[in-house]
Amino acid sequence: MKLNNSRIIKDKKGESMSLTLAQITEQLRELKVVPVIALERAVDILPLADTLANNGLPVAEITFRSSAAAEAIRLLRQQRPDFLIAAGTVLNAEQVVAAKNSGADFVVTPGLNPKIVQLCQDLDFPITPGVNNPMAIEAALDIGIETVKFFPAEASGGVKMIKALLGPYSQLGIMPTGGIGMQNIKEYLAIPNVLACGGSWFVEKNLINAKNWQEIGRLTKDVVEWVNS
Repeated sequence: MKLNNSRIIKDKKGESMSLTLAQITEQLRELKVVPVIALERAVDILPLADTLANNGLPVAEITFRSSAAAEAIRLLRQQRPDFLIAAGTVLNAEQVVAAKNSGADFVVTPGLNPKIVQLCQDLDFPITPGVNNPMAIEAALDIGIETVKFFPAEASGGVKMIKALLGPYSQLGIMPTGGIGMQNIKEYLAIPNVLACGGSWFVEKNLINAKNWQEIGRLTKDVVEWVNS
């Protein structure tokens, strides 16, 4: 599997431009799965990214759960420019700016913080905030957000809850994350509004710390083949 053309697009002057949310959404639909990654060492992102890409998944959500996140995003953008990069677990303005300056394509947040959304909109920086109930969805719609993360997915009612919410909110594009694995990912992806599912079971921290790229590659290949079968 490959990305649609290149991550980098050019304006009329030949200068690099950021991906739009529509372009990001298109790539997510093609990829179907987003690895949710927590790194202790920024340098690990390059062999990890190569392992993911070589097994059909040139995308990463690098979470700000560690101080290595911004540097990992910067390294990945510089060294693997065609990768689709999300900055995950973004909780404050400082992290938004760090993610933007490091070269992330978009931001993913666990909840809906209107101040963070406004900052991203001011920076022309696509954001996918987390929601799991009608109140949060309506708050998102009120500030112009229709692409959301459904989190924590399984704990919030999973597939049944998403289907129920899509009754009144059929315009949503959804990226479920939390409690998703090989046993249920196809159920989520069968919902037309689901763009892709986030998951960490094939990029667990202990495998990354052990530099077990072979096992990560095997698991990645398995999930890519499974969601496309």
